[in-house]
Amino acid sequence: MLQPLSSPKVRDAEATKARLLQAATDEFAAHGIAGARIDRIEAAARANRALIYSYFGNKDQLFDAVMDANVARVLDQVPFTPEDLPGYAGRLFDFLVANPHQLRLATWHRLERADTGHEPQGLSDSIRMKTTALARAQAGHRLASAFVPEDLYAFTMALASAWMPASPYSPAALAEDQLGARRSAVVEAVRRLTTPHDADAPRPSAEQHPPRDLRTRPEQRGEAS
Repeated sequence: MLQPLSSPKVRDAEATKARLLQAATDEFAAHGIAGARIDRIEAAARANRALIYSYFGNKDQLFDAVMDANVARVLDQVPFTPEDLPGYAGRLFDFLVANPHQLRLATWHRLERADTGHEPQGLSDSIRMKTTALARAQAGHRLASAFVPEDLYAFTMALASAWMPASPYSPAALAEDQLGARRSAVVEAVRRLTTPHDADAPRPSAEQHPPRDLRTRPEQRGEAS
């Protein structure tokens, strides 16, 4: 007989998976795939290693599951606002400060999984939707058009993460009293990058502004006729 979804056994399995994912997140963020140890994950999660292979497969597949979970988390918790990129950059800054594992995992993924063809679930679709939304905002002259949408997105992401510990340009850790100033600088930099200027405004058509020699006064046109 099928067990109901709310059965203790099902809840127990989900709790164990969650502990394994958290323990694996900590382990992979600190050591990468090659340096990660299954026995440390097993001990931190208080779970038998056989469950790791049962739920996730091998160590590479466990890392992929960790990446999928972490990408899903940032996509869910940091909503993208194409017409308010400074606000988005500020929220992303806050998320990365609260979740320092995020950038470390992304770095390990590029170093150790980039040539495997694996891509975190939903990431490409998300980037495509974001750049499409940016293109629409630029077409409506609500965003500066000096850069193509892909560049604008990349620059915003780079600025939001520039002061994180995983960045090569940042100190190992930001002091608490520096966070506010760094966040404000990130938001202001993205604002300057994305605010439309006169060159981005739509140009008037010839019908709106006829050539100077055609803009004669009515009495002049009457005299000429």
